[in-house]
Amino acid sequence: VIGHPKYQESKRIAIFLSMPDEVQTEEIIKDIFKQGKECFIPRYKPQSNHMDMLKLSSAEDISSLALTSWNILQPGDDDSTREEALAGGGLDLIFMPGLGFDKKGNRLGRGKGYYDTYLERCMKHPSGKPYTIALAFREQICESVPVTENDVPIDEILYEDC
Repeated sequence: VIGHPKYQESKRIAIFLSMPDEVQTEEIIKDIFKQGKECFIPRYKPQSNHMDMLKLSSAEDISSLALTSWNILQPGDDDSTREEALAGGGLDLIFMPGLGFDKKGNRLGRGKGYYDTYLERCMKHPSGKPYTIALAFREQICESVPVTENDVPIDEILYEDC
């Protein structure tokens, strides 16, 4: 990931805070700050498909985040001090989680459509749609995954030995 050309050229990067069953992102987040890039993480709104990408000030900033009922760390609903990526300069790159992926760029998420809805909003931003990279385990690569017309294909899937 660190040596990927899209990562190297990106200045504003959104990345998920990994759950135990996902590719771990902590080292990538540390590198984002080490390289002087801007880091944004998701804040999901429960009972909806709305998600914002809010700016982290440092890798250590993660320890100040609240744990949600889904066991995900994210900025609290009352946290209005953080920049939302689309209120500013948009994003260059989004690292995406998922449960399954196929080689056509289709992604099976957790069913709420948070990322698809967010990417639709990105497409309306002056900076346009960011490049999307899914981080996966080899076992998550499938022959095909079910998709609907609302699903936005991802640009690239990274997994070991891909």
